[in-house]
Amino acid sequence: MKKFGILALAIGIFSVGIASADEIVREVTRETSGQATGGMTGMMVGGVGGPIGALVGAGIGALFGGSGQKAIGASERVYLVRTDSGELKEYRSPNYIFAEGDKVVIHGNRPRPYGWTPENAEAYAYNAR
Repeated sequence: MKKFGILALAIGIFSVGIASADEIVREVTRETSGQATGGMTGMMVGGVGGPIGALVGAGIGALFGGSGQKAIGASERVYLVRTDSGELKEYRSPNYIFAEGDKVVIHGNRPRPYGWTPENAEAYAYNAR
């Protein structure tokens, strides 16, 4: 009987986290890859002027790289997610598109559709743009 009680307690403790879902608050965009590419290119071009030129070139390149990515419409999707504890966190989602209020499961550092698990991942088709 003692072992049954411990087993029931363990199952109860481990199943508490499974019942909760996180919620999408809104979608925001980021241009980090454009900034990184522009910054690296600017650093290489500015390197002709020495170390100070490389720093200035990297800063200017990052500004133009981010604005260029935004101008061509290649911004990355980032979702503001309210966790079950009420905390707001940002997660990138290159493969799935969500609407405001959608329930999601956070797996690693990516939001997935509610009900998604690694075992049934094939049932949830990617819907990226």
